[in-house]
Amino acid sequence: MRVLITGGAGFIGSNIAKHIERVYPNSKVYVLDDFSSGHFKNLLGFKGEVITGDVRDAELWNWMTKEYEFHVVFHQAAITDTTITDQRLMLEVNAESFRHVLRAVLLWNAKLIYASSAGVYGNVPPPMREEGELKPENIYGFSKLLMDRIATNFMEQYPHIKVVGFRYFNVYGQGEAYKGKSASMIYQIYKKLVSGERPRLFKWGEQKRDFVYIKDVVKANMLALEKDVSGIFNVGTGKARSFNEIVEILSRELNIKTEVEYFDCPYDFYQKYTQADITKIKEHLGYTPDYTLEEGIKDYLEVISSCL
Repeated sequence: MRVLITGGAGFIGSNIAKHIERVYPNSKVYVLDDFSSGHFKNLLGFKGEVITGDVRDAELWNWMTKEYEFHVVFHQAAITDTTITDQRLMLEVNAESFRHVLRAVLLWNAKLIYASSAGVYGNVPPPMREEGELKPENIYGFSKLLMDRIATNFMEQYPHIKVVGFRYFNVYGQGEAYKGKSASMIYQIYKKLVSGERPRLFKWGEQKRDFVYIKDVVKANMLALEKDVSGIFNVGTGKARSFNEIVEILSRELNIKTEVEYFDCPYDFYQKYTQADITKIKEHLGYTPDYTLEEGIKDYLEVISSCL
């Protein structure tokens, strides 16, 4: 099996790349990344080939379709910083470049598994359902919504090509550190606590998110690889937890007492409450999360401590 992972030096992409090499030792895994937000340290231990390039580059895709042939493409490359407001840049990287990917998988007759986002839902009432209302609050969410529309049209036009889109909710886990300010709230609070600082939350810390552990995200991707299914699916736990709860769990696990500093949210496009309805992914892919928030954080902390 020959596998291409765009954005493979990033958080989710690198975890998928290394997992495939472990589980499918006879596979050939290639990573495509421009290293604008991905990091080489995420690929330490990766044995495959790395192609350095920008997914927006049509000539790069022309070259790759002539030089390579892949059985499956995991498209993880994207701008993931939701605070970026450059609309053209966001749409070029996240939406327009997706057309190059689709043309390539059509030529290769390859399966495509791509990253969408819970950002497509905005602040619609939870739980968010794939067939429900879509009202993105920012250009990032809108770019992912356009991806889903492009993918849906492609699936209708070329039903023989299997395409799976995943609307990731709030993913956390090993490999996110290099995302900087875009890393999960769990990692941000962890850094504050271990450095002796007070965690800072938007007032009053009761915003809720569906936090999903990276190992469950990889599990969903492997199910999509194994099953003969097309569609767009939520990837989460189906449960929403507050930022205050994260502070409580981390403080308990790290045995650190702290007080939270609350401040006003500076954003007018902030998602206040996200919760995935995971009925569809359970039915079509057989996915159920293995980790609760408590279990995921505990496992994550063991991974972080082993890397120190």
